[in-house]
Amino acid sequence: MADANASHRLDEAALAPLRRTSRAYYLFIFVLVAIIGAGVYAYSTQLARGLTVTGMAPTVNKVTWGLYIINFVFFIGISHAGTLISAILRVSHAEWRRPITRMAEFITVVALSVGALFPIIDLGRPDRIPNLILYGRWQSPILWDLFAISTYLVGSLIYLYLPLIPDLATCRERLVGQISAPKRFFYRVFSVGWRGTNDQRRNLNSALTVMMITIIPVAVSVHTVVSWIFAMTLRTGWDSTVFGAYFVAGAIFSGIATLILVMALLRKVYHLEEYITRKHFVNLGYMLAAFGLIMLYANLSELVTASYKLQGNEAVHLSQILSGGFAPLYWFYIFGGLLLPGAVLLFPFTRNVVGVVIAALLVVVAMWFERYLIVVATLRTPQTPYASLADYFPSAAEIAITAGAFALFGLVIAVFVKLVPVLSIWEVREGLEEEAAGRVAERRALEASPEPAAGG
Repeated sequence: MADANASHRLDEAALAPLRRTSRAYYLFIFVLVAIIGAGVYAYSTQLARGLTVTGMAPTVNKVTWGLYIINFVFFIGISHAGTLISAILRVSHAEWRRPITRMAEFITVVALSVGALFPIIDLGRPDRIPNLILYGRWQSPILWDLFAISTYLVGSLIYLYLPLIPDLATCRERLVGQISAPKRFFYRVFSVGWRGTNDQRRNLNSALTVMMITIIPVAVSVHTVVSWIFAMTLRTGWDSTVFGAYFVAGAIFSGIATLILVMALLRKVYHLEEYITRKHFVNLGYMLAAFGLIMLYANLSELVTASYKLQGNEAVHLSQILSGGFAPLYWFYIFGGLLLPGAVLLFPFTRNVVGVVIAALLVVVAMWFERYLIVVATLRTPQTPYASLADYFPSAAEIAITAGAFALFGLVIAVFVKLVPVLSIWEVREGLEEEAAGRVAERRALEASPEPAAGG
């Protein structure tokens, strides 16, 4: 009876957001749509007047990349929260992963989709996008990036959809008479006749095994190629052979932090405390701390080697981030994004849900600043001894489009959780069944053990 009650509570918790929608949800959607509308208006202005409305106006001594490329690198980075982390946890058979895999996987798809918009926005002339494919130079890392992100997006959609099939079938059966006709049609079509037979389960597990093994190198390659857009140049600050590993580690670092924040928000809003527990936050916190140490080592290594050689205008580049105008961002990134989150996770009295969420929030903000430093601080550095520092400050149009992108990220997630279960019901149920079977086996083993002899 206890197992039946647990299964019933799971269904109720996972399906409740699909049955009921509060006024607060509609208000939240309205605010997000309003912010997106402001961003669309700003982009329409940019489309009509050109990049002159941005801080990257094509005049002498201007930075040519700004918030758009910063956001591109940031969103592609946090996309590693899902597919890569979920695949690694599945491959390693980490049982605690089950309630959070769905959230991780749809963060990947949403972040990739939003991030992929920024090169188009930065281009200024979207009508020229076909030229990139028709006449692009195959030697260019930008073209490599186009194909890498496209491959990763397709693979992530497949990896998100496959474990959704059993849950869509559950929605098809359990929500009859409680949802609209379009939703019923969606569940009927995309559940592809799932009945939970042994053959279907075997085929699903085989497909998931193939995808989770395939998606790991694809995810690693994506942010490696993103880093090559910078590292394949001779520009001071970008000319590095370790940018690939550095970018991949940073992507996973910011991805874990984003997953923690989304997980905490959905847990609070939809009352999922029974399934998303302190253990999930602490385990992700350990992963966050581990990658924080990797990032700290990479930054220290980069700082020592660059300051020792002082090649080209490296002294100018280092002075502006260590003690110049970018110093507040840089030291917040080091102390607030790498050291302080590690300290929060180090002590038992702060190693809890609140502590891990605060650490994750610090990491997300700091990693956006880190992308700002990589792009703007480097492009401001002159490439000749007698040139002056370039100029850049984000314009109102760039800020509005950036806010619209973050609102779009939130909007898609908000719509998604109203369309499919935020928990992977069948995976959590399997975990409950395995746990119950383990308890039964343990009890039977104890009952079958011989009684100790008197006086033994």
